[in-house]
Amino acid sequence: MANLRIAFAPLARTTFDIPLAEEVTGAAREYLQSAGLSLIEPKELITDMQAAQWFAAELVEDPPDLLLIFQSTFADSTMVMALVEAVDAPVFLWAVPEDHTGGRLRLNSFCGINLGGHALTRAGHRYGYVFASPGDSKVMENLLPLAQAGHARNVLRKSKLGRVGDNPDGFETCLLDPDVIKEKFGVDVVQFKLETDIFPPAKKADPGKIDEIYADLEGRVAGLGELDADSTRKSLGVYTTLKDLAEKENLGGFSVRCWPEFFTELGCAACGAMSMLSDELTPCSCEADVNGTITQMLLQAISGEQAFGTDLVSIDNERDAVVVWHCGLAPLSMADPDEQLGVTIHSNRKLPLLFEFTLKSGRVTIARLTESSGEYRLVVGSGEVVRGPKSFSGTSGLIKFDSPAADVLDVILQEGLEHHISVTYGDHVPALLAFAEMLDLPVLHLNEM
Repeated sequence: MANLRIAFAPLARTTFDIPLAEEVTGAAREYLQSAGLSLIEPKELITDMQAAQWFAAELVEDPPDLLLIFQSTFADSTMVMALVEAVDAPVFLWAVPEDHTGGRLRLNSFCGINLGGHALTRAGHRYGYVFASPGDSKVMENLLPLAQAGHARNVLRKSKLGRVGDNPDGFETCLLDPDVIKEKFGVDVVQFKLETDIFPPAKKADPGKIDEIYADLEGRVAGLGELDADSTRKSLGVYTTLKDLAEKENLGGFSVRCWPEFFTELGCAACGAMSMLSDELTPCSCEADVNGTITQMLLQAISGEQAFGTDLVSIDNERDAVVVWHCGLAPLSMADPDEQLGVTIHSNRKLPLLFEFTLKSGRVTIARLTESSGEYRLVVGSGEVVRGPKSFSGTSGLIKFDSPAADVLDVILQEGLEHHISVTYGDHVPALLAFAEMLDLPVLHLNEM
């Protein structure tokens, strides 16, 4: 899970039981911190408009991933509205139950979020909510997806993406509109040229640094020494060049025109370099697929783990699974730990460096930012990577979706979706749905017909 920053705003009215309010607020704080959340909070309960405005002002310059309004007692909606209208973050309302003693209503917490929720709805603000005690699993079940979505939005709108070259002819799936991307997601697309920005420094890469990278890979993969050494070192030069460029320009990912020029002009494959960068959480996509890389960045921000941009290429009928494959691009951390990591040459161009392995088993989430309908939609799916024989050379795996494989491919073809999807491990569909709602993105479910 990514490091989530939560603005924790405990509201109270002094005419209620303040000692009890402080007690439940402390329990809520401890519960959130024990879940690994990083809290931004005031020193004491927020009991008046001045305190609410002061806390809001602290959050304006660097918005949190989530604004959590904790109704420790009843309070009217004025402080809720002051916080929400000042802080650019998703909103979550939390009320706590209290014992039915037959006596005084000491907190009246639920009525507080009821009043706040009504005011927010009238003003056109969305929010999540929960009515549960600290420690109740419902709190995190409802809070976490919204916080992850807020974190992903914050990551994207602070990000720059390097587009290296142009998409190949006939790959309309990789077309882009940088202005729309900036407006919709906040991502700046920075254009680079193969012939001036990548190839010259890759050819002049520090031999000593290449030696170190080569020696490290020899300890991780089998067969490296069997590949053409000159071409392999050129691929590693591409890796160092892209890595240096990412650090210099503060790039969060790359979309690379990976063919034919890497083969015809540089004499190597870009696949291995992009695999290594993706493994280091700088996601890369082939064929200058900017929307593909943004999808990988989205999944990575939500899951805190690597994402893989891949093709869907076939069906394994015996396992009712979709075959996903790319030349040799998957992050190394996604390899089946019970198999030996290998290397290979490009199946068509016969040049290194590509990695060769099957994906490890486990629950996965699948996504794609698509423009097939003329507007952005978010494609969402889920399933399991299952074990089976290696389907093709390079990096491949078998995904058993939560729907029949043939139905999934029918959706892709009926909807005219792009040929690349992105995959990350874990179940992150709730966070993706929260992200889509936050950005007003229509959702297309691969698992629903």
